[in-house]
Amino acid sequence: MFTLSPFSNSTSPNLLCPTRLHFLPIRSTLFRSLQVASHRRDFRARLSSESLPPPPEHRIVLGCGLVLVDFLAAVDSYPKPDDKIRSTSSKVQGGGNAGNALTCAARLGLNPRLISKVANDGQGNSILDELESDGVDTSFIVVSKGGNSPFTYIIVDSKTKTRTCIHSPGDPPMTANELSQSSLSRALDGARIVYFDGRLHDTALVVAQEAAQKNIPILVDAERKREGLDDLLKFATYTVCSAKFPQAWTEAPSIPSALVSMLLSLPNLKSVIVTLGDDGCIMLERNIDGSSDSEEMDVDSLLELLKQRKDESAVLPLCISSLVTKLTAKGIGAVSGRLFLGTAEKIPPSELVDTTGAGDAFIGACLYAICAGMPPEKMLPFASQVAALGCRALGARTGLPHRTDPRLASVF
Repeated sequence: MFTLSPFSNSTSPNLLCPTRLHFLPIRSTLFRSLQVASHRRDFRARLSSESLPPPPEHRIVLGCGLVLVDFLAAVDSYPKPDDKIRSTSSKVQGGGNAGNALTCAARLGLNPRLISKVANDGQGNSILDELESDGVDTSFIVVSKGGNSPFTYIIVDSKTKTRTCIHSPGDPPMTANELSQSSLSRALDGARIVYFDGRLHDTALVVAQEAAQKNIPILVDAERKREGLDDLLKFATYTVCSAKFPQAWTEAPSIPSALVSMLLSLPNLKSVIVTLGDDGCIMLERNIDGSSDSEEMDVDSLLELLKQRKDESAVLPLCISSLVTKLTAKGIGAVSGRLFLGTAEKIPPSELVDTTGAGDAFIGACLYAICAGMPPEKMLPFASQVAALGCRALGARTGLPHRTDPRLASVF
């Protein structure tokens, strides 16, 4: 029988208490407004420089995956067949899962390197320039003499807050023999973690094998079933999944039971996260200390109990977690670990612009959190907050915050 409470709650009052500023009266209205603005800038500067922890000591992260150009158009509502409509705003910027996630990681303070491929064309040059301007090392990106760089058309529906992507792959595709052993060794040198977005599967597998031999942790983005992804997941230390992936991959009846199945199927996996949009995220972390568990509980039932502990009035992301428990999934098996429920920020409808790249931002923040040694109770709200900030502007990268952003002060 389950007798002890399996819960712990990481809710911190600091997350819910806004900072108040008080200013002395000043005669001149104009001078007062300038003085207030100056005080605010000074406060934010102090906030960003004094209260921030230093960047992680080991902050090199290697990524392997897709980079491209996004052509974005926001419309009042998605067009019907044969309609002709006008965009309300548009933007051209770099995109691709790996490019977005590493841009996020760079802005937060990591030193990312990227293995990918572009063509020697205008779009390829734009991709490289934008990544370099954000601090991403592009020296391991292959540039083909001919062909074309990949790009994606993205239509953002302002009414439903959804986006539709039409992708055109680059040509010729990257092959594993385009990455020399010497380049791979240099790319992995000093890396704290290696990240894969599931593309470039032949190249990714070579990189993963080398990283595993060097005992470098690996994070895999499992967005959907792809060629070669199963082989890549065997090397994964951490996995971040889309909402549909766990059940599609395991054929389990629920998300929690699918997470149990993934940990049982992938012995190298320490933890798996599934992102759920407005519903936040769920994380299952394997217990690796070898202790035996007297408590046993159905994983679906435990998740429901965690949901009951949510503070529905909280605006900023929070995390609720269980104690180490033997988590069972009917017909699948059992695993010893902890279950975490992370909430999402409640973004006012007037501020929600575009969810493109929200998952990439979440992963970029997770990469930072792992390098910084954040516990899950801190990592999940941090990653959710970073992703939410990115949803306040058109495009995957426009709204990505820098580490000095005062809006991150409560979760850094």
